[in-house]
Amino acid sequence: MIRAEQVSVELGGRRVVDAVDLAVPAGELLALVGPNGAGKSTLLSVLAGERRPDAGSVLLDERPIERIEPLELARLRAVLTQDNAVSFPFRVAEVVEMGRSPWMRTAARELDDQAIEAALERADVEHLVDRRFTELSGGERARVSLARVLAQETSIVLLDEPTAALDLRHQEDVLRIARSLALEGRTVIVVLHDLSLAGAYADRIALLERGRLRALGAPVDVLTEELVSEVYGLEVEVLVRDGRPLVIPRRGGR
Repeated sequence: MIRAEQVSVELGGRRVVDAVDLAVPAGELLALVGPNGAGKSTLLSVLAGERRPDAGSVLLDERPIERIEPLELARLRAVLTQDNAVSFPFRVAEVVEMGRSPWMRTAARELDDQAIEAALERADVEHLVDRRFTELSGGERARVSLARVLAQETSIVLLDEPTAALDLRHQEDVLRIARSLALEGRTVIVVLHDLSLAGAYADRIALLERGRLRALGAPVDVLTEELVSEVYGLEVEVLVRDGRPLVIPRRGGR
């Protein structure tokens, strides 16, 4: 379980996350959605323990996250950020191996090769292992960075816009991976801009608007025509297929 209690964050005198209450249990895939500037990535960084809130608290299994030592925290949760930055020309195999660093000098170190191989296969980057990370395309870098997160083998996985640089097939692959991690009993939180992807794969959706939690619930209950149109300032049509919402902008003249 990861829980935010009345979390607020101020940046430049502006409250970008405003009194958010949120609890995500093990075995659930939660999608954080909302317009640009809604506070999604900032909230995720607070949930990851990478940013301290100006008010409120985050608990991991009832433990205040700021009281957890960095090494232990790295064994509890893995984070995929938006930038996927690696400054040096490491080979892909080395980048993915970095995900195992929290487990150095532990018995889990014996599982490194197995974890790395499984992560490479799951992220569909086995064929890139000998390439330099700095030579990869944006989409390839995103998938290699995902493999690093998977190799970390944590019970909580936080993904910030993991599909942003990916083609259609790999967008679906990433959300299938996220779905499978939740089915394995992990807590998974994903920041997404694509509402239809969120609707197709998430157990619940948290819709943020100007830093506040506007709605939280099943995709079909949150992604309604009225609410999405109001929050995004764009008229949309929502089609429901097999109980899952598909969000389509209404375009003039069509």
